[in-house]
Amino acid sequence: MPNFRYSRRRTKFRGGKPRVCPFCADRIEIDYKDSGLLARFIQGGGKIASRHTSRACSKHQRRLAEAIKRARFLALLPYGTSHIWKTGWTASASPSASAGSSAPAAPAAPSAPSASAGPSGS
Repeated sequence: MPNFRYSRRRTKFRGGKPRVCPFCADRIEIDYKDSGLLARFIQGGGKIASRHTSRACSKHQRRLAEAIKRARFLALLPYGTSHIWKTGWTASASPSASAGSSAPAAPAAPSAPSASAGPSGS
């Protein structure tokens, strides 16, 4: 039985487009204030894209991660995905986790004081 791990057929698929860092090629400066640029390198779950996905060199990947973390700290970028911010969904509030128990109701807003409950200042 042939060993496909070290087969010649497998190595021919490694060719193709050379991996070029987009920041090196276009001389783009990474800045934490450029939220449009940084948002391109955040994946669906809110994670920072890996070097393999972002195609950045190691120097620019470190700077990119640091800029994203700074922008998150200054609330220029969200930590999570946008639907989490809109719906308030968390793992503890998922339907499967809270199917058996009912969530406590929010306290009622205090009502306006009635005329009979006011101070008697006569």
